[in-house]
Amino acid sequence: QVQLVESGGGLVQAGGSLRLSCAASGLTFSSHVMGWFRQAPGKEREFLASISWLGSQTYYADSVKGRFTISRDNAKNTVYLQMNSLKPEDTAVYYCAAARSRYLFTTATDTGYWGQGAQVTVSS
Repeated sequence: QVQLVESGGGLVQAGGSLRLSCAASGLTFSSHVMGWFRQAPGKEREFLASISWLGSQTYYADSVKGRFTISRDNAKNTVYLQMNSLKPEDTAVYYCAAARSRYLFTTATDTGYWGQGAQVTVSS
């Protein structure tokens, strides 16, 4: 079955950086659009970024544009989220998502598979 496993979360001070990884198995990785969402306590799940099959196209939410970078390595079946200039309001559980689609997604309903989430905590 399809598995998406996030790693790389943790505690970081404001202004710091983290890189999340999401290792995928059980699917044809290079035929899936990949992306990241996050959910803070008491808030709805928020789209962050998505990336096309070969990584040539990306799309970012305004809240993270210029600070976060999504990338993928199809040889490793892995998608990454490099997060720089982190702020306390970035504290959330971060989820990897996949969709068998030609088009970048921006909403949770357009995805098909989810990881279990990784906690990111940014201290002030």
